[in-house]
Amino acid sequence: MRRSTLVIAVVVLAVLLPMWFVAAHGEPPSEEIAIDQSVSEIQPLESLVDTPNKLSPSQVGVIIWVVLFALVGVLAAAHRFMNRAVRRSDPGDSPSLPARVLPWLETENRWLVAYEDAPDSIEGLVAMAGLTVLSIVFAALFTGEYLTLARTQYFGLYATGLFLSLAMLTVAYYAWFMPHVAVAERRGHGE
Repeated sequence: MRRSTLVIAVVVLAVLLPMWFVAAHGEPPSEEIAIDQSVSEIQPLESLVDTPNKLSPSQVGVIIWVVLFALVGVLAAAHRFMNRAVRRSDPGDSPSLPARVLPWLETENRWLVAYEDAPDSIEGLVAMAGLTVLSIVFAALFTGEYLTLARTQYFGLYATGLFLSLAMLTVAYYAWFMPHVAVAERRGHGE
């Protein structure tokens, strides 16, 4: 494990452990309110995972921090994927710079340093097609959940799937179908 990763993990734990201790002593859980099964077969409180019915503000704070740290990890993993899995690993392998450059890209204070054309591979088309289908499926499930009165407990699951598949579609497009351009810019110009 790299030293920087260890330092980040220690800082995260130093923040989360006291918060989790305070959250563990929050409000007592409340009793679940259920529909009378003799009247109706609807089970709106049924879910994939047993969850508490009531959370204290400190418990919500800890959950939000954990989710934010997980989001940072997902973003870092997506960025590493885009730069390592698809792009060339050796910058010296990059092809020559394009002959025609957009006028706003190169000025007297900014110039092109490296240019790598988009891979445009079949793997990218397959990934984008699969993620598009997945987005459509989650959108249909979300709409179906909204239109039925019997079940509304999977809104979050379907919305998460929809947003993640759309985000990964964006990542796949960037990785396989956009050129990698590096520019250098002189600082202090215009003074």
